[in-house]
Formats: sequence, structure tokens, C-alpha cells
Amino acid sequence: MKSKSVLVILACAALLSCHQTDKKTAEQQTTEKDQIVTLNSKAYQQKLDGKALDLYELKNGNGMKAYLTNFGARVVSLIVPAAGDKWVDVVLGYDSVKTYWKKGEPFFGAIIGRYGNRIANGKFSLAGKTYQLQLNDGVNTLHGGTDGFYAKVWDAKKLADNKIEMSYFSKDGEAGYPGNVTAKVIYTLTDQNELQIDYSATTDKETVLNLTNHAYFNLNGEGDSTILDHELTIAANEYTPVNKNLIPTGKLQSVKHTPFDFTSPKLIGKEIEKDDEQLKNGKGYDHNFVINKGDANAAVATVKSNKTGIVMQVYTTEPGIQFYSGNFMTGKDMDGKGGKSYPLRSAFCLETQHYPDSPNQPQFPSTIVKPGQTYSSKTTYKFTTTK
Repeated sequence: MKSKSVLVILACAALLSCHQTDKKTAEQQTTEKDQIVTLNSKAYQQKLDGKALDLYELKNGNGMKAYLTNFGARVVSLIVPAAGDKWVDVVLGYDSVKTYWKKGEPFFGAIIGRYGNRIANGKFSLAGKTYQLQLNDGVNTLHGGTDGFYAKVWDAKKLADNKIEMSYFSKDGEAGYPGNVTAKVIYTLTDQNELQIDYSATTDKETVLNLTNHAYFNLNGEGDSTILDHELTIAANEYTPVNKNLIPTGKLQSVKHTPFDFTSPKLIGKEIEKDDEQLKNGKGYDHNFVINKGDANAAVATVKSNKTGIVMQVYTTEPGIQFYSGNFMTGKDMDGKGGKSYPLRSAFCLETQHYPDSPNQPQFPSTIVKPGQTYSSKTTYKFTTTK
């Protein structure tokens, strides 16, 4: 009788062990299948300068999701469909909003303003007056200076499950720029699996504006070690070469017979280590491409991951697009989502824009906005799969 009881107990233990193993395996499969870090909204519910911060979810009818914070109007996560009925987060970010506050943070997912990219020596003249901006990139101003839009608390208003409006009022003289500027950005997740970004702004004094979003993408999934295996196409026959301080020389240069020719699909890593002066200046790709004039409805850039089957197409009303291959990423910090490190060239940026240093280069498309005018721009990131 005693031995029979022992057998029953052992059998039950074995069944329980199998059940737990099966459950653990299922959990592991889910983790391996989607590889998505669940964000804790409380880590984003902070206060800065007396203003409330939060984490906002957008979702479309297909299950695609985006998470944003009103600190810098940033995209924190973008979860898109991949091959094999999987879901992948393709945008780099942090688990806590406080991490975005650290000095030297690389503008992850932020709205950039007042002026995206670089302005030489942090100076420009407008209407007979010279303005001195904050210097935060050696002798230059980068992405608006130390007091840019990326470091501001925006007012957030959820318009629908798939749409949110972020607005910010920038006072005359902020970061050295003239004019009281009211900026507005609307993020929309469409049922065509697009992240649509609509920018608008007005000013009460002549000023310069160049707004963009600085999302860092990895279509293999954020936290993957490289983007050099991504296939890239850019609809640009010309780009703006730069000096050693990454300021455009003022010329437009043909991409033909150079490592900058992405007019047909090419792996990002194919020529990135080539002995080329421009690649040396940028430590890789960190250049503005001059978008070909033509079909306004055509994609200006296409990126493909053969690992996940994800294809991202970029559409924009802007005349240029900055391709940055993550050359200044170090991977030293383990503070990415889920404690991941983001090493060298583990993400790329495609920042739609007017050209860098346009206020000092009159031959470039103008970035001047006057009272009574409305600055308007639109960029769309569309996601599909190949298999």
C-alpha cells in the first residue's frame, strides 16, 4: 500500500514537472517569436519642470503598435509585422523616461527642432541680424542646440486609438532662435501599417525651421547587433558632401561611382569601410541625400531586412534625407530596452529634412518661415513583409 502511494506521488510529480516544462517552453517560444520588451508605463509617468510626462500607446486595426512619450515627442517603440506571423520592435529606446535625460543621449526617437542637423559655427543672419545659437557639436549647433525640442515636455492630446497630437510653444530667443514658435506634430498609425508624421508650425517673427524625427531603426529588431546586413535604396542621384566638421561644402555631388550610390538596392555594409574621404569625415554614412524630383507618391528610401523579411519605405514632402549609419554608437551602456546594449552601427536613421546649414547656404532650399506662413511637412514610414 505504501509503495503504491509513492508511485502515485511520483507520477503526479512527473506530470506536474511536464506541465511546468511545457508552460516554460511556451513562454520561451513567445519570447523568441516576438522578442518585444514590455514597457512599464510607470517608468514614464514622471514630472519635469512641473509638467507631467507619460507613455502613450497607438494601435491600428492590424495589431501594429507604437509607444510614445511627450518628453521630446519621442517614438519609444514601433512594433511591426514580420515574416512568419511574428511581431518585431524596430525602434531603439529606453525602459525609463529618465534615461532620455542623460547627457549625450543620442536623440533616440525624438522630434528635432528648431533646426534638424547642423548649423556651421552656430550662427546665421536673418533680416540683417546675426543670431548666435548654442554650440553642442564642437564649433557647430546640432539638432537645435542644448535646449532643443528633443529635451522639452510637449503637450499631448490623444485624438483616437491610432492618433496623437503633440504640441510645444517655443519662446522668442529660446536656444538663440528668433520668434515665438508654436509647433505641432501628429502621429498616426494607419491600417496600411504606416507611421505617418505630420508637422506644422507658425511664428510671429521671421525665423528658420527644419523639423524631423530622429528614430533609430533596426529591422532585425532593436537590440540586434548590426544594420550592415540591411539592404538600402535611396532615390537620390546627388548628395551634399561635407567637411571634417560635417558641414556641407555647398556643392551637390553625383553619387555615381561612389559609395553613396544607393539608387539600386545595396547592403549598407558593402562599401562603408571603403577608403573614401567622405566616409572618413562621417566615420561612415552621415550625409544628406538630395531626393530626386519626380513622382511625389514614390518612396524616397526603402530598407529591407533579409532576417525578418521586414521592408520599410519612406515617403516625404521634404527635399532631403539624412542617412546616418550609427557611427557614434558605442554599446558601452546596458541601458537599452530590456537592458540591451546598442553597439556601433546597430541602428540607422533616415531623417527627412531640408539640407544641413541651409541658413548659411542660400543656394540650398530655404528654411525661412515668416509671420502669416505655416510651416508644413509630412513623412510616412510604411512597413510590409517579403515572405
